Amino acid sequence: MSGASPTPVLRLRGVRKSYGDTVVTEVLHGIDLDIAAGAMTALVGPSGSGKSTLLNLLGLLDRPTAGSIQLQGRETTDLDDAALTELRGRSLGFVFQFHHLLPAFTARENVLLPLHARRGRLDRALWDRAGALLGRMGLRGEIDRLASQLSGGQQQRVAIARALLHDPGLVLADEPTGNLDTVTGREVFDLMRDLNRERGTAFLVVTHDPGLAALCERTIELVDGRVHL
Repeated sequence: MSGASPTPVLRLRGVRKSYGDTVVTEVLHGIDLDIAAGAMTALVGPSGSGKSTLLNLLGLLDRPTAGSIQLQGRETTDLDDAALTELRGRSLGFVFQFHHLLPAFTARENVLLPLHARRGRLDRALWDRAGALLGRMGLRGEIDRLASQLSGGQQQRVAIARALLHDPGLVLADEPTGNLDTVTGREVFDLMRDLNRERGTAFLVVTHDPGLAALCERTIELVDGRVHL
């Protein structure tokens, strides 16, 4: 007899999102979706399909109009803003098309900034951990270089290290290679795929590149606010 299936890192049931008061426009129409723990998943769909709206809900940056969103087994829709912020900071990592590094800070300082902002102080273990992560990204020689002195691909690697520093269960990557040339973009994607396998961190990658989507274990297509699996 097989054991129970592991709890998905993310579970959506009947998720709807509408905007407007007088004229109501529903953007997401009853989304049911599970993201497996440790999975590498692509999210694709045409412009206007609702990907950005869905990503904001998955990142706990917005609330659904109806339905349930569970992150690592915890129901989120009834949490207040402070609890959502705490859960987001503990369980999620974010990588964007534009890296959003501070140019006057070093690579290591940029990796540490979000935790520093939340905790107010950092210990030596975190300082060393950030350096080790950057080394794993192939940036051992750039740890103490300013972000402004790094190439686009190097800056995106710093952004990935920043997303992973606190060991989140899920990283949401929104067009993480969209601002890079083809070769560098593939290198960055391959790095994320390697980290997914090594660390067991789940990645949900929004991409317009069908070649990259095909390298993921699963592709979810969003069309007109509905999921096509």
